[in-house]
Amino acid sequence: MSTAGKGNAYLDQVVAQQAVLEDDLRARRAPAEQPPMAAGPLAKRERALGGGQPDRSGPGPVDVRITGFWRWKNVLVPPNAYVVHTRRGRDRPLHIGLGVSFRFNPAIDSFLVVPGATQTILINAYCVCRELQGVLVQGYVQWGIQAFPIAYRKLDFGDPEDPMRLVNLQLREQAEAAIKDKVATMGVRDVLSDKQPIIEELTARLRAVAEGEDNSDQGLGLRIVTVQIKEAVVSSAQLWENLQKPYRAEQGQVARLAELRSEEAIAEREMAAARLKETLRLEHERELAELRAANEAALFDTEVAERLRRTRREHDDSRAVAELEAETIRHGLRMERERHAEEAETGRLRIEREQELRRLELDGELRLTQSRALADHERALLEVERARLRADIDNAQTPASLQARLIESLPEIMAKLPKPEELRMVSFNGGDRTTVSGLLTELAMVVGVLRSAIDGDDRP
Repeated sequence: MSTAGKGNAYLDQVVAQQAVLEDDLRARRAPAEQPPMAAGPLAKRERALGGGQPDRSGPGPVDVRITGFWRWKNVLVPPNAYVVHTRRGRDRPLHIGLGVSFRFNPAIDSFLVVPGATQTILINAYCVCRELQGVLVQGYVQWGIQAFPIAYRKLDFGDPEDPMRLVNLQLREQAEAAIKDKVATMGVRDVLSDKQPIIEELTARLRAVAEGEDNSDQGLGLRIVTVQIKEAVVSSAQLWENLQKPYRAEQGQVARLAELRSEEAIAEREMAAARLKETLRLEHERELAELRAANEAALFDTEVAERLRRTRREHDDSRAVAELEAETIRHGLRMERERHAEEAETGRLRIEREQELRRLELDGELRLTQSRALADHERALLEVERARLRADIDNAQTPASLQARLIESLPEIMAKLPKPEELRMVSFNGGDRTTVSGLLTELAMVVGVLRSAIDGDDRP
C-alpha cells in the first residue's frame, strides 16, 4: 500500500480547510489597556492602600472587571459566564451560578470564572478500518455546561488564557478514541457511505461521560449539544482510485453501450433522413418548375396589364393636366377682374376718406379760430374789468391808507439809496403829520436834504 510519488490532493485540501476553520474558531482578544492613573496625593494614597483604577482579569475568554481598592473590591461578572466564589474557612461556596457579581476580599477570597457559551471541538481522527486501511474522519462536537456545581469540581478550568482548553482536549481525545473504535469494526465502503453508526456511537459515549448514566451524579456536569461527522477520506490515493474504478468502469460501460445504441439509431435516422431529403428535393424541384412556369405566365400577364394601365393612366393624366391648366387660366382671369374691382373700390374709399379728413380739418380750424376770438374777447373784457376795479380801488383809498403804503415802501426806498459817508440830523417841526400834505412836505424835505448831501459829495 505504498503511495510514494503520489499525493492525495483531496486529503491535503481537507486538512488545510480544517486548519483554517480551527484558526477562525479560535477566540482572539487583545489585552485591555489600563489607563494611566492621575498623579496626586489622592492617587498615591489609593495606590498605597492597594486600590486605584478598575482592574480587569487580563486577556482571556471572559471579560471580568474588578473595582474598588484593597480589601473592599467588587467582582463584576458578565451575564453569560459561570462563577464560583469561595472563602477561607467555608466548606461551601458563597456564590455560584451564571452571571453572579459579588464583593471580593483578596486576602481570604478566591473565585473562578468559566465561559457559559456553547463550545465547539473539531475532530480529526486518523483511523484504521476493518480492511486495515487508513481513513481520516473529520467531525465536530458542540457541548455546554449543564450543571456548573458538578463541573467545576470534576474538571480543570484553571488555565488563565483559555479555561476550556483542557476540557476540550479531554473531550477531543475521548471522541477520537470512540471514532477509532467504531471505524475499526467497519469496512471502507461502510465508513464512506454511511456515517450514522459513527455518529450514534460517538454521541452515546460522550453523553455517558459528560452527562452520566440517567442524569446521575457520575457525569461531568456537561451537556452534549450535537455530534456531526463532516467528512471521511481514505488516506491512500491509490486505494481511493481503486474504490472508484469499479463504479467508473460500470458507468463507462453503460455510457459506451448507450453511445453505440445512439450511433445505430443515429445512422438509421440519417439514412431515413437522406431518403426523405432526396424525395423532398425531387418534389421540390418539380413544384419549383411548375411554380416557375406559373410565375412566368403570371409575370407576362402582369406586364401586359401594367403597360395597358400605364397607357390609360398617361392619357388620363394628360386630360387632367389640360383641364387643370384651363381651370387655372379661368381662375387667373377671375382673380384679375376681382383685383381690378377691389382696386377701384379701394380708390373710391381713399378719395372719400381724404375728403372727410379735409372737411374735418376745416371744421377744426374754424372752431379753433372761433375759440381764439372768443378767448381774446373775454380777455379784453377781463382787462377792462380789471382796470375798472383798479380805478375804483384807487378812488376809494383814504389818506391813512396812502400813508400806510408809503410807510411800507420806505424800507425798499432806503435800500436803494447809496450808503451815506456821514450822518446828518434834520429836525422837522411844525408840520402836521396826521395829514397827507404834511407827510408829503416832510418827505420832500428829507429828499432835498439827501440830494444836497449827494451833490456835496460829488463836488471836488
